[in-house]
Amino acid sequence: MVTRILGKGGLKVSALGLGCMGMSEFYGGHDDKRSIETIRRAIERGVNFLDTADMYGQGHNEQLVGRAIKGLRGRVVLATKFGIVRENGNRRIDGSPGYVRSACEASLKRLGTDVIDLYYQHRVAPDTPIEQTVSAMAGLVREGKVRFIGLSEASANTIRRANAVHPVTALQSEYSLWSRDLELTVMDTLRELGVGLVAYSPLGRGFLTGRFKSLADLPSGDWRQSSPRFQGENFCRNLELVARVAQMAAQKNCTPGQLALAWVLSRGDEVVPIPGTTNIRHLDENIGALDVLSRLSASDLEELEAVFPLGAAAGSRYDEAGMRTVNV
Repeated sequence: MVTRILGKGGLKVSALGLGCMGMSEFYGGHDDKRSIETIRRAIERGVNFLDTADMYGQGHNEQLVGRAIKGLRGRVVLATKFGIVRENGNRRIDGSPGYVRSACEASLKRLGTDVIDLYYQHRVAPDTPIEQTVSAMAGLVREGKVRFIGLSEASANTIRRANAVHPVTALQSEYSLWSRDLELTVMDTLRELGVGLVAYSPLGRGFLTGRFKSLADLPSGDWRQSSPRFQGENFCRNLELVARVAQMAAQKNCTPGQLALAWVLSRGDEVVPIPGTTNIRHLDENIGALDVLSRLSASDLEELEAVFPLGAAAGSRYDEAGMRTVNV
């Protein structure tokens, strides 16, 4: 497996990671046995970068990952997140120093480890200065409970302020052919400061694979049924765009998903996509994107961007409330 380096601190990870969120909720039902098999298959194939968060399944996902990596901890770069608190059906964002510490202690216990390799603030807290939150995270690094720190969905200004307190190793944000707003807002800042980009939902929440032709293709209880990009005219417009990607993929002897992942991988050696799956077949397909990347020329990538240009996706990536928590 090819590796990449995140941040100036030199955190080495597999060029492709594994997002574990969907193994607990949001995308329909879950099967712990199959998920553990998928995580272990990923590790066998050299995918050592696993991503979870304390809010996924309200702790279930961290426990699941902890079970999956038992006896394999030395082969894994473990990333988790704190900050989104779910209470009585509501959510709030907490970045207070006391909460940072208690959240970390709880995550360590659920994961069954004594150190978290990469610890992110899941969303920037509106009522706590980023300097206070990052100072608390830096304290965890000094104590050996965390190796590197990161932010998620933060603005360029917030990243600069955070990095002035303690080096930020990575920003985790949605980034794919249909979510490229980072190129307009923070990408230059990341490169200037030497901050890596961990791209979640690099397959457009599965849409870029071409598997979905209607909302009926989504399982019951799937979060995407209420996502703006999966609704009405937006859905139809986005289907047209994916059809163009599929045509190009057929010419390149690969799947649409592999082509979409290869594009994210092409954006720089500091960019690491973390597609999520609970399926070993899909995992192996995703890993195949690395081979696809090696076959793509600069003109191929330009052609792909012409097929799916910046800002082409119809609909926002979250609803109005969700969009208020990104680029903060």
